Amino acid sequence: MAKNKTTETNESIADFIDAFVKEETKRNDAFELIRIMQEVTHFEPKMWGPSIIGFGSYHYKYASGHEGDAPLVGFSPRKAAFSLYIYTSPDDRDELLSKLGKHKASKGCIYIKKLADIDVGVLKNMISLSLEHLKKLYPSN
Repeated sequence: MAKNKTTETNESIADFIDAFVKEETKRNDAFELIRIMQEVTHFEPKMWGPSIIGFGSYHYKYASGHEGDAPLVGFSPRKAAFSLYIYTSPDDRDELLSKLGKHKASKGCIYIKKLADIDVGVLKNMISLSLEHLKKLYPSN
């Protein structure tokens, strides 16, 4: 079975942001996302792989036998947009996204250009609900 590429590391988050995020507004938003996610989760930020900043962790195991660890919530300041890794219940997702503000979404990610485009209160609620949802899915964590 293949080894997971996205694992927790001891790399410096500040060094990663300073090296990777050149635009000042985006860099400020990255540090603000860290503050928000840390405030809601009560977990210290950690680098996961080369480009994801994650908070907390959980162990998953799929029916296929594939298993690993992942951050409970996190984000990556990609060039085009921030990729937010927030896993709300399918029952809540559409309603929350309709209130979030300007974004794009795929099954596993929410993409935002900048924090000013979204309702941070809704984001905080989504982070909190993500923690609850993952605790139900993976209760042994």
